[in-house]
Amino acid sequence: MIDRVLVIKLGALGDFIQALGPMQAIREAHPDAFIALLTTAHFVDFARATPWFNEVLVDDRKRDIGSWWALRRMLRAGNYGRVYDLQTSDRTGWYFRVMGPRRRPEWSGIVKGASHRHDNPARDRMHTLERQAEQLAIAGIPSVPPPDLSWVTANLNRFDLGQRYAMLVPGASAHRPAKRWHIGRYAELARDIASRGVRPVVVGTKEEHELGRFIAVRCTDARDITGRTSLLELFALARSASGAVGNDSGPMHMAAMGGAPSVVLFSAESDPALCAPRGPRVTILRRNELTGLAVAEVAAALRLR
Repeated sequence: MIDRVLVIKLGALGDFIQALGPMQAIREAHPDAFIALLTTAHFVDFARATPWFNEVLVDDRKRDIGSWWALRRMLRAGNYGRVYDLQTSDRTGWYFRVMGPRRRPEWSGIVKGASHRHDNPARDRMHTLERQAEQLAIAGIPSVPPPDLSWVTANLNRFDLGQRYAMLVPGASAHRPAKRWHIGRYAELARDIASRGVRPVVVGTKEEHELGRFIAVRCTDARDITGRTSLLELFALARSASGAVGNDSGPMHMAAMGGAPSVVLFSAESDPALCAPRGPRVTILRRNELTGLAVAEVAAALRLR
């Protein structure tokens, strides 16, 4: 029997959210095991709030020799019987190698030598969720249902949003500006949402505060809370939202998974066939360049609950 399990998932936010179903499936497959998660500092508090892990470990992703040796000692000290590598990167392939030369744990991942290797040559052409499900099936976990999110709770009173609000997510990867719909169009959409009796709420990182302020200035009914939410609060906001509109980004994965009617905007910078948010009420709008996407089309696609 496997009594100690390690799950590896480092980020980014959208990728981490899409791994919640696999994380739950791993816990259900090992109900009595001690399960640790290795992740980055950004996800620690959120991961500790889930019901799936006994311990959350941090990889600071530093590259100096001292940090590598400290990480090696931590991995070997865990005495894990099985590792589920949900990151499947060159870095996590190195984890596999440093856990030797003594007997390594069983390993679910893509690294050469893994006991449960996901070696489908088409894996990079699969949607993230299908790819992870196939990887876990090889390791003896036959199904990965959508995660139960009933554990997601947070007191949102401090934001004073009222009963009906819709999330706007105007940010995305700073180094990929083509993923972003024009901020002026988000402001126009905010006014449309407010006219329906729903408060527009702008969410994002503190680095995206200027985007939130831009919208709030041009739509006085909008509320800018960029940079003010923890991940747990952001997920709770997403679960209760009347709807959500945003670029291909982590908060849109939260909104979609939480069940909010979600409209996700894709440019040629990313492929929804590989990474689109999944949920019960998701609409994908795609243009090679988002400058060709009109506010009226986005507004028509958003069916608020």
